[in-house]
Amino acid sequence: MIAETCSSSVFKIHADRARCKTGGKLEVFRHARWFTFVCWLLFLTFPAKAQQPVPVYDLAMLQNQKQLVHTPVMAQDLRMGRQYGEYLVFADVAGQGRRQDASSGGSLAVLYPDMGEPYRSIFAKIIEGIESKSRLPVISIPIGQKLEAGELNTQLKRSGVKVVIALGRQGVKLANNLDREIAVVVGGVLNIPESESRSMTGVSLMPDPVLLFSRLKSLLPNVKRVIVVYDPKNNESLIKLARDAAKQHGLELLAYEARDLASAAHQYEAAFTSADKRDALWLPQDSTTVEEGSILPLVLRESWSRGIPFFSSSFLHAKKGALFALYPNNLELGHSLAMAAQSALSGDGRKSGVSLLREVLVAVNLRTASHIGLNIDYQSQRSFDSIFPEP
Repeated sequence: MIAETCSSSVFKIHADRARCKTGGKLEVFRHARWFTFVCWLLFLTFPAKAQQPVPVYDLAMLQNQKQLVHTPVMAQDLRMGRQYGEYLVFADVAGQGRRQDASSGGSLAVLYPDMGEPYRSIFAKIIEGIESKSRLPVISIPIGQKLEAGELNTQLKRSGVKVVIALGRQGVKLANNLDREIAVVVGGVLNIPESESRSMTGVSLMPDPVLLFSRLKSLLPNVKRVIVVYDPKNNESLIKLARDAAKQHGLELLAYEARDLASAAHQYEAAFTSADKRDALWLPQDSTTVEEGSILPLVLRESWSRGIPFFSSSFLHAKKGALFALYPNNLELGHSLAMAAQSALSGDGRKSGVSLLREVLVAVNLRTASHIGLNIDYQSQRSFDSIFPEP
């Protein structure tokens, strides 16, 4: 009997303890649920501030881990803003004397394709040149897949943009749909149809034939004829200018048309067969007639075996065997675009049209020069910006 009583008492004690523990847990759960509800109400009532400054080291992460274009001037005053799924990088130009209120003096926007290397570095250098020469604050806008002309118009107006510099074919295409109130300057493009270029202002990436022929005559004064194979669809206007430039330097331009790869190869073979020591071949920027896979090897082989030099508008061709090549000085190109933007903003009609590139650097191939009997001494080598083979 005593044992049963003790056992019953012990059972009741354990049951009471269990009820206490269960009740305590339920009480904690009720408090936790109430606390969560209160926090949610506070979050709705007092939302976090949306315009917190973004640290510079976080900028790359904000663009899907893609590295931003940074230039020395842009690094001075970076602010990030997100509009319509696109990030804009705001950069004030150097010098307190140049800083202006966008609402009164306006600002300049640079549109450039959001691309990987090596294009990113090229555009960064051009933008650096624009910033150093522009009298207006500069807004650099990477063009991604989501950016639409209507959205861009809204953002440009909100930022007080008066003139846009559009870099690359993608930038030019987008700029063509902007409001007419915004002046547009184009740059960083090779071939713009003559019908379009008349209504635009800017600078092409195509080196001016005057500069090419001047350099040719300084190196090979005995050359009398320049051979070029071109596609009229790409370079009709360039060849017209090249004929005049050739006459200025006492040269005859032998221009052969080719509208596809096969006819281009045939024209090159025929030209090399009839060429002699008075001739030099020019390779312009032409996607049809200066194809890297088959045309360039043909030109390199025939040029070397026949001793007929060729020169180019492509830096890489000098490395591969062209006697010399002219290529863009991107910093100086930026300077020229900034000045063109200022002229467009002031309504200076004399600056209209897309001009050929005159802001150039020069590369030379000493091995090719030696092969054709041209000795370029050390003093003369200092006039070149790049030398191949590299010392």
